[in-house]
Amino acid sequence: MSNPTATPVLITVTGPDKPGVSSVLFAVLTRHGVEVLDVEQVVIRGRLVLGVLVAAEHDPEGLQEAVEQAMDSVAMHVDVQLDADSQRPAQMESSHVLVVLGRPVTARAFTEVARKLASLGANIDAIRRVADYPVTGLELRVSVTDDTQENDASLRSALADVASRVGLDVAVERSGLTRRAKRLVVFDVDSTLVQGEVIEMLAAKAGCEDQVRQVTDAAMRGELDFAESLRQRVALLAGLPESVLDEVAQTLELMPGARTTVRTLKRLGFRCGVVSGGFTRVVRSLVDELGLDFCAANELEVVDGRLTGRVVGEIVDRPGKATALRRFAEQAQIPLAQCVAVGDGANDIDMLSTAGMGIAFNAKPALREVADTALSHPFLDAVLFVLGVTRAEVEAADAADGLRLVRP
Repeated sequence: MSNPTATPVLITVTGPDKPGVSSVLFAVLTRHGVEVLDVEQVVIRGRLVLGVLVAAEHDPEGLQEAVEQAMDSVAMHVDVQLDADSQRPAQMESSHVLVVLGRPVTARAFTEVARKLASLGANIDAIRRVADYPVTGLELRVSVTDDTQENDASLRSALADVASRVGLDVAVERSGLTRRAKRLVVFDVDSTLVQGEVIEMLAAKAGCEDQVRQVTDAAMRGELDFAESLRQRVALLAGLPESVLDEVAQTLELMPGARTTVRTLKRLGFRCGVVSGGFTRVVRSLVDELGLDFCAANELEVVDGRLTGRVVGEIVDRPGKATALRRFAEQAQIPLAQCVAVGDGANDIDMLSTAGMGIAFNAKPALREVADTALSHPFLDAVLFVLGVTRAEVEAADAADGLRLVRP
C-alpha cells in the first residue's frame, strides 16, 4: 500500500453472474476514494466469484456498510474483511503449468494429483477449465518451492506415476514465454494422424497382413531395427499393382480430432508437417487434404506398374525422423526449442527427443518414457489443450469461419 496507515479491506462478492455487478461495486469504491490493490474474478457455471483488495484511508467501517448495501441492491452476497493481509506472496508468477486431462476427471483422481503436488512442496495458484469435449481438461498454474530445471524431470515423473494410477493424463511445462513460443509441429502418421497402419492395409491387399503386423508390432516396441523391419515388410508386398497405393490412400481415416488440430494450428500461424515411416505416395494425399507444409516418408520402387518389394533412397527410420524434423525447422527458420513432435512408436524416440516438446500419443512404453508429455485418449485435439489452446477458443474460431460443431 502506498499509505502504510490505510486499512486493507478484502471484499468477496458471490452470486449469479449478471451485468452491472462490477460497476455497482466500483462506484461505491470510487466514492470512498480507496486504492485498488488486487482484483480477481472467476465465473463457474454462471456463478460469479469476485474478489477485490483495497486500501481504505478513511472510515473502513463506513465502506463496509456501503458495500453491503450496494451488493444487496443487486441481490449478491458479499463478505467484507477489514485489516486483511495486503501482502502478495513473494513469488509473483507461477513456475509451471499443468494440464490435466481425463474422460472424466473424477474428484478422487484430481485429489490424488493435488496431494502429490502438496507432497512435492508445490502450490496450486489458479485453475481454469480448458476443455469439456472430447475430454475434460483443467489447466493448473503451479508454484514449485524448489524451482530448478533439474527438478522438472522428477516433477514430471512423480505426476506421471499418479496420472497412470488414477487414469488421467498430466502434462507439465514451465510457464512463461517459452510455453507460448511453439511454432512448428510434426506428426507421425500411422496410429497418430490416421487410424491404423498403412503398411498393414497394403499387406491386406497381398494376403500377408498377419505376417506384416507381427513385424510392425515388434518394431514399434523397439525390438527390431526399424529399417530392417521395413525392408522385411515391403518385400512381402512384391508384385502388388501400383494402383493399390492410391486405393489405400483413399480409405485412410483420420484420427478423431486430427482435422480440428491442424486447422487450429494453421490459424495460429504454426507450420505443420508429417514425418512418416510409411510411404510418400500414400501420405501425399494427407498433405494435400490438410494443407500441410512438410512431408518426409519412404519411396517404394515401382517397375512396370507393380511394386518390386524394395524401398528406394534413404529410409526414414528412427534417426531419419529426427533428421527430417531438423531439416523442416531449418527451412522454416524456427529453433528446435519451438518445435513440437507427436508420435506413438519407438521409431519416434529420436524425433520427440529432438523437439522442444515431445508428445507421446497413445504410445508404446518405450516412447512414453522419453516423452515430455503422454496422452492416452484417442483424440488428437488434446494436443491443442496441452499447448494452451482452449476448446472454447477452437469452437469460436470455427463458428467465425462458418463451421458448425457436431458432438456425438
